[in-house]
Amino acid sequence: MSSQTESLPIAVIGGGPVGLAAAAHLISRNLPVKLYEAGPSVAANMRDWSHVRVFTPWRYCVDPASVALLERQGWTSPPADVFPTGGAIIRDYIEPLAAAPELAGVIETGARVTAISRLGLDKVVSSGREERPFVLMVKTAAGARRDLARAVIDASGTWSTPNPLGASGLPADGEAEFADRIAYGIPDILDRHRSIYSGQTTLVVGAGHSAANALLDLTRLAEVAPGTKAIWTTRGTNLARVYGGGDADQLQARGELGAETRDLVESGRVELMTGFSILGIREVDGRLLMDGETAGGPRTIGPVDRIVAATGQRPDLSLTRELRLDLDPWLESTKALGPLIDPNEHSCGSVPPHGHRELAHLEPGFYTVGIKSYGRAPTFLLLTGYEQVRSVVAALAGDMTAADNVHLVLPETGVCTTTFSVDSTSAGCCGGPVPARTDACCVADVAAKDQGKSGCGCGAAA
Repeated sequence: MSSQTESLPIAVIGGGPVGLAAAAHLISRNLPVKLYEAGPSVAANMRDWSHVRVFTPWRYCVDPASVALLERQGWTSPPADVFPTGGAIIRDYIEPLAAAPELAGVIETGARVTAISRLGLDKVVSSGREERPFVLMVKTAAGARRDLARAVIDASGTWSTPNPLGASGLPADGEAEFADRIAYGIPDILDRHRSIYSGQTTLVVGAGHSAANALLDLTRLAEVAPGTKAIWTTRGTNLARVYGGGDADQLQARGELGAETRDLVESGRVELMTGFSILGIREVDGRLLMDGETAGGPRTIGPVDRIVAATGQRPDLSLTRELRLDLDPWLESTKALGPLIDPNEHSCGSVPPHGHRELAHLEPGFYTVGIKSYGRAPTFLLLTGYEQVRSVVAALAGDMTAADNVHLVLPETGVCTTTFSVDSTSAGCCGGPVPARTDACCVADVAAKDQGKSGCGCGAAA
């Protein structure tokens, strides 16, 4: 890389918690940085779910380098064991961080990066590629421009590109037509959007924590707004991820969320249909019907008034079309991460430590971090993103010892298999990592065998 290129800033795309952490780490190593946030303020995507209380306490929500920067400004950390809302994280951590003198001057809001390439080269050209700076197409209210960067850290997230309702990964028939009655993500059912859902029947689609939050809010609203009803449908029959490990979950709030969601179904307060693949949406007498397929054949759900599509997100790959990316073929995560986080195989909520080597691409100097690094996988925690950017920034600074010294210990979910379904009471063996027992597959299996039983149904450990 030429000396002229080395003097350029490192571009960080995204002003959420992970992007700001990347900027803080770069500043701590005296590396020039420029941060681009597409929204009108930092954490623009996070503000959409500011009403949601996260299941990770404050100690998992802050980045060490960012905290060090804040404390120099006299900032006091919130209580470590309190569970904040998204809004509290923005108010008490992200906004003070963005306002810190070291960061305020390098953040540009209302600046959307629409494309990234190498200056003067498309992705086909190999010769001299590493010596060329990155060029970023930036769209602002004042017009479009091109900025140069020494390296790029993409922390733009996935929130703005939700998965569609359609079972094939494509929009369902009628999905665009009835978009005004579909909310993607987690609407603020109890406050900002209360009037929309009061006295209405809402279909919640999805099998993750976003769906659980929406269902719990709808049932709370039903207690004070007569006629409010929630129906829940999932594409699969395996609800291990949302029901979780209960008391065995090392994040108490996450375990409680799953247990409360399961109780909604078992108590009859929420009607559940699993194994339903949505193919189309149609209107009859002003209300919506969902046509789809089940293992038993065609089925229709409804009528309903509203739909909450808690179907997850996918990365927007359009801005990196001219870069040489190395992606997992189905998750669209960085390729090295795919086998570690694949929801088809991965269980127990544990992710091996990973850093700059797993987050790099074939394009030298370009890294995907944060939830976008996970592609379509749904298991990301902020703690993961903070360790990712620490390692990436160390690598960009040439400190390979620190870059490779990755430590990531995530709280266990208490779910050590992904085989239990809503119709099975014996499956779902869980409880965290196995103690030193060769005849057991997990904690719950150990407990059952200690009581003289044959086990909990998962079989003996290999």
